[in-house]
Amino acid sequence: MNDRRIGVYMCYCGGNISDYVDVERVRETIANEPGVVVAKTAQSACSDATQQEMIQDIQEQNLDALVVASCSPKLHTFTFRGAARRAGLNPYQYTQVNVREQCSWTHTDDREGATKKAINLIRAGIGRTMLTEPLEPIRIETVPQVLVVGGGIAGLRASLGLADIGLSVLLVEKSPSVGGWVDRWGTMYSHGKNGKQLIAQLVDEAKQRKNIILLTGAELVEKSGSMGNFMVRIRVSGQKEDITANVGAIIIATGFDSYHPGEGEYGYGIDGVVTLPEFKELLDRYDGIPIRDGKQIMDVVYIYCVGSRQDESQENPNLYCSRYCCNAAVHSSILVAEKNPRAHQYHLYRDIRTYGKYELLYDQSLETGSTYLRFGDDEPPVVEKCSDGKVKVTVKDLLTFGEEVEIKADVVVLVTGMVPRRNDELVTLLKLPVGRDRFFNEIHPKLRPVETMVDGVLICGACQGPKNSTETVASALAAATQSASILKKGYVELDPLMASVNPELCDGCGECVAACPYAAIEMEEDQGKKVASVNRAGCKGCGGCVPVCPRDAIDLKGYTDAQIKSMIDGLLKEIV
Repeated sequence: MNDRRIGVYMCYCGGNISDYVDVERVRETIANEPGVVVAKTAQSACSDATQQEMIQDIQEQNLDALVVASCSPKLHTFTFRGAARRAGLNPYQYTQVNVREQCSWTHTDDREGATKKAINLIRAGIGRTMLTEPLEPIRIETVPQVLVVGGGIAGLRASLGLADIGLSVLLVEKSPSVGGWVDRWGTMYSHGKNGKQLIAQLVDEAKQRKNIILLTGAELVEKSGSMGNFMVRIRVSGQKEDITANVGAIIIATGFDSYHPGEGEYGYGIDGVVTLPEFKELLDRYDGIPIRDGKQIMDVVYIYCVGSRQDESQENPNLYCSRYCCNAAVHSSILVAEKNPRAHQYHLYRDIRTYGKYELLYDQSLETGSTYLRFGDDEPPVVEKCSDGKVKVTVKDLLTFGEEVEIKADVVVLVTGMVPRRNDELVTLLKLPVGRDRFFNEIHPKLRPVETMVDGVLICGACQGPKNSTETVASALAAATQSASILKKGYVELDPLMASVNPELCDGCGECVAACPYAAIEMEEDQGKKVASVNRAGCKGCGGCVPVCPRDAIDLKGYTDAQIKSMIDGLLKEIV
């Protein structure tokens, strides 16, 4: 098919590619490839100006296919498909070649090797594109109802947002009551609202909306179908029959767990050593001076980064920063000072990260008399029980050039971070992507911050990473808005890049049925024999069924056997 007219665009990516790849040499080489009519470079292929140039080239040069060599397809697949569509070109005759993550970033020490690899990656992309054919998305009517899993502040706020937009909501909470962590707390930063009152207000608003059904003691146990039209089954504690429902989207808002220190970790287990959530609950119980074991709390020591930024030598370490804990600890010290101005408070930290406007909390804490001491990673504080009932903390303060300081405290607060909540059944059921930090993974933190790789399944709140309540609510509303953008339109278009069966070759062995992780293949009668049939709405185009077919009766549209072989030929082609 050398009569194809292909346009190839190579991106500099602001130096991310051009610093390690000779982009102009790549363009000159690719320009001589069969079928290539246009070969250009651009500082930013995703910019509006370059997209407009692509559209102009497609129309003026009668291009019938497009190849963009830039960053990951996760970022800009929809961007360039949109450009192709606006130019009158079928969007599925576009191929994106990942030259950034798969080439320039992985070969920063070998410019010549990276350049040659980029050439062959683009050749592979051209090889696939030569064999593309126009495809049309599959249109499915959507169900105007959303399943929200998790009844904390994220789930409640997402539900209210959806209901106000005009969608029905099925809110499922595994615990006997809703509210999550926020329902346990009094005054919270940065808005100063009372957590219990805030949750009570949200629950009251949810009860007033007729289009919200709230189920407690309930969990999702089964899901089938696809984006726009899921069938779910929910098991409710104490009920004999499961509840089935039809929903168009699913929002996961299952929250987080607080890190639980091991016995002896920074003195945990000693009377008087508590975690930050425990200390916050203690503070909230008293309007005046907080009391513990019948004594007023006068001396408090906070030890930061407990359960966060752990050493890689530990088993399953939490390498990330939990972000919220510095702010929460500093805010707690302000509350202590308000309740007891005579209290002495000491903050032992590795690094303080009161980011953004929360720097003002840090300033306020200093003004109320808190003392900050910095310790090194290699010499953490030592916590011991004293004979007088107090807890002694010994630390070397880097701010005074390593001077050893001993502090006797009524309470030692371990500033614990957020850790991902165990949701193994939910992960398996929904095929939820999990990141290296074990939180749920969004497609892209900036471009698609609440969407997952599973179409129609969104995530929000602290189940996708540490967040404070303000950030959690913003995330919840984003998920609600994204769901509404899918469902209010009345239909959804699914990618046609999916498996197809040649019934003449299929012998009905059923290997593909067992291999499909989405239960999208079933056996049916065709001209007197059993053959495999693909449910187009359920197929995700993963290709897992293709290699197990002993008769080569299955192909993947957009990535056919012929296209894959052509890509391999392009990768192996010798560079002169």
